[in-house]
Amino acid sequence: MTQANLPHALPDDLIVNAADEVAIRQHLALVALGKRPADRSLTVGRLLDVNGRRWHGDQEIVISGRRIAWVGPAGAYPGEVAERVREPRLAAVPGFGEVHKHIESSHVTPEWEAALVIPHGNTWTCEASHEFSNVNGPRNLEFWLTARRAGSPMKIFPLPGSAVPPTAYEWGGGHFGYDEQRAFLASQMMVAGLDEVMDWPAVWNPENPSHERLWGMIRATFEARGVVEGHAAGMRAVDDINAFAAAGMASDHEAWTAEEVRDKLRRGLFMELRPHSLKDIVSGLLAEGQEDWSQFALCTDDRSASDTLKIGATDHNVRLAIEAGLSPEIAIQLVTINPARHMRLTPWVGSIAPGRFADMVLLDDVETLSIAKVWADGEEVAAGGKYLKPVPRIDWPDWATQTVNIARELTAADFAIPAAPERGTMQAAVLRPFHWTDEFITMELPVKDGKVQRDADRNVTKFAIVDRFSGEGKVAKMFWLGTGPRTPETALACSMGHDKHNIWAVGSSDAAMAQAVNALRQTQGGWALVREGRLAAIVRYEVGGLMTCRPPEELDAEMQALYKAAEGIDWMYEPTFSPRWWPGFPERLAFATLTCAPWRWVLVAPSPLAPEGFVNVATGQTHPIVW
Repeated sequence: MTQANLPHALPDDLIVNAADEVAIRQHLALVALGKRPADRSLTVGRLLDVNGRRWHGDQEIVISGRRIAWVGPAGAYPGEVAERVREPRLAAVPGFGEVHKHIESSHVTPEWEAALVIPHGNTWTCEASHEFSNVNGPRNLEFWLTARRAGSPMKIFPLPGSAVPPTAYEWGGGHFGYDEQRAFLASQMMVAGLDEVMDWPAVWNPENPSHERLWGMIRATFEARGVVEGHAAGMRAVDDINAFAAAGMASDHEAWTAEEVRDKLRRGLFMELRPHSLKDIVSGLLAEGQEDWSQFALCTDDRSASDTLKIGATDHNVRLAIEAGLSPEIAIQLVTINPARHMRLTPWVGSIAPGRFADMVLLDDVETLSIAKVWADGEEVAAGGKYLKPVPRIDWPDWATQTVNIARELTAADFAIPAAPERGTMQAAVLRPFHWTDEFITMELPVKDGKVQRDADRNVTKFAIVDRFSGEGKVAKMFWLGTGPRTPETALACSMGHDKHNIWAVGSSDAAMAQAVNALRQTQGGWALVREGRLAAIVRYEVGGLMTCRPPEELDAEMQALYKAAEGIDWMYEPTFSPRWWPGFPERLAFATLTCAPWRWVLVAPSPLAPEGFVNVATGQTHPIVW
């Protein structure tokens, strides 16, 4: 194609498409040479080149469409510019990126997530998409690209979930293997690779029933030169770390200490640091003389909209790194060029450079990371902490909003645990939240009216997982230690239960548990709190049972009402276990249903390989709930 017949009406580049990308790049080259006019330029007092970690003064960024065409000294651009914007008092750094984040954990849909986090500098995200994909796997990619197609300036690079399903003992909503991953990667350049591989026992053990499925996804990712993200929770032994890296896992975001990071970094893993351990890790590594930070990024992983409204988004992570001792320039690299390089996305994001999307964070104070304005897609989209663009109106279809498929009213009988005939007590398997030891707890519990009972005096309550995919409403139930309400006729239920996202319920009575779950049937997901036999609070997650299509402030108001309604409830807790999570409202139970490593015994919805739902996911062993 010659210069004369290059198209002047460029393709819409909201979504990165290989065929369109050629025409866009040809056009940008001509704009850079001044042979075609530019749409806009932005002149700033300073600009951070994250590729070389150097500041350059009095710089001009020339923009065509949504992309950068030229960067250099102000006034040196050889071509015509339709509009000029000057910010001589501000310093420009690249738009911040998330190397690993579950947008679903904000509990707002992607278009509202963009409005929430862009004022904090976050203009692109690698979406770890095993949450919605476990709810509706076939429409997963369509879901993540919908907001962008509707005009949202947030770039979402989906990584299809390896944990679909999380283990072979779970089912429903989606099933990804070689064919699905190959199709995802072939169909769309926005797909960056494979989301965190969590089921480590299935990776190393050929006898595990998920072994072939997982290696099929890894193979498809290798074939497409994608990135295989890792999840090495609890992995400390050097042999295991070596095996993890040898298997092709490229990263880990689960490290808690500087020593663990050092051991994993040495074996070639890209380290993604989360806020809860970030300061200890950074300060610890600096004390040991760490100088090269090119194999590090900062990541949010999971953060609710309520928490983001309080503390911020990616900017919060950067400030923590600076407080721990990193220079602002290095900390900024950890949310720009480093994650972009790791995810092989540098042609589009990660730096203020030609060909990239024109995403810039304008700082009025670099040392404190004070954000004055944010540009995305070549225009100003946030100022003074406020989002300036209209949020695209998306009428999410039934495949996204009708995902709680329970075709009947549940009753107290669904949550009862029958005793053997003529028994006054029964032995019971008991778990506590975040239980990852080799053996479960065994307790003797009383029997009344032919049913095994809770024991509030010993902090024993009942926990259940309700299948929300088959229509049958199958229920797995067992006794849990220190997790739920002691207040009579009280229960809490939620449709967010990592990672399969069936409905979980915890309660002091079977009737209250049924009442709470039935409330979620009506709302199509969210939270339901029953207090002393009365529905006391509801939070709606009507999209996928995970998110709501509403402003974050509206969602936060519902969450605060839920917390308020929960204040007077007597919540059990075990003081010797995770005191920073207990006592109080047991929101963390949404993560207690995880089945990935390092968990052993877990409760899942009834399945062919685990008919009662109680299974050791490391070995496949099952066990009765009571005996």
